[in-house]
Amino acid sequence: MNTRAKYEHVFACLSMAGSEVSNQRSRNEPHGAGGLSRRRFVQAALALPVVSALAACSEKTKPVQVGRIFFSADEYKFVKAATARLIPGTADDPGALQADVPFFIDMQLAGPYGRADRWYMEGPWADGTEQQGYQLKETPAQLYRKAIAAINDHCRSQYGKVYADLSEQQQDQVLHDMDDNKIKLKDFPAQAFFAILWQNTQEGFLSDPMYGGNRNFAGWKLIGFPGPRYNYVDEITKYGKPYALPPVGLMGRDGSVLNL
Repeated sequence: MNTRAKYEHVFACLSMAGSEVSNQRSRNEPHGAGGLSRRRFVQAALALPVVSALAACSEKTKPVQVGRIFFSADEYKFVKAATARLIPGTADDPGALQADVPFFIDMQLAGPYGRADRWYMEGPWADGTEQQGYQLKETPAQLYRKAIAAINDHCRSQYGKVYADLSEQQQDQVLHDMDDNKIKLKDFPAQAFFAILWQNTQEGFLSDPMYGGNRNFAGWKLIGFPGPRYNYVDEITKYGKPYALPPVGLMGRDGSVLNL
């Protein structure tokens, strides 16, 4: 199977199973991450949205081997470095990198979400309020492309290196400056990009693995979510008792149609 055929197969599977994770986001929804702490935001979550879709591509086939689709090599380095600081992790305590969050974001930006296919994207363009949600004229894909280049320019000016090559302490400082809107970008506030980067990082860590993130159910294991199993009839009344079965996704216990 050639590269184009692989991509077409992947998008066919994802589309049949319910499109992208964020396809129900609208301009009237707040896009900020609020006051959640970065590493353990999920431990304080009161509820977890469950993707309501049926598994597609029912035939048993081997996972499709794919690479990045949207990002350039330098852009991907930025996203990997930034998400690794937003949800740090190790092999024993998985974070964004171990859960393949950068790949999830890459897949989303390459599809309908990245193009804002289901969003209202006509003018007028006003600053708006936080309660009015996304107000930029750029699609998410355009936002990432412009913002990454601008942040790297800032880092070269401030530190003499691009973001991915900075120390972890410097990377954290840049993220804080973005969130506090201390970095001035030409076309939009730095905080607007930080908000969507943080939002997409959370989505990639907690979405069903069939969308490319939450590899090996890293996010679900962290919060104790067993996944959308077909029923919990025997367990529903066993209050206070541990649930012994492993997590399962819409594509089964392997969880994904994708291999990196």
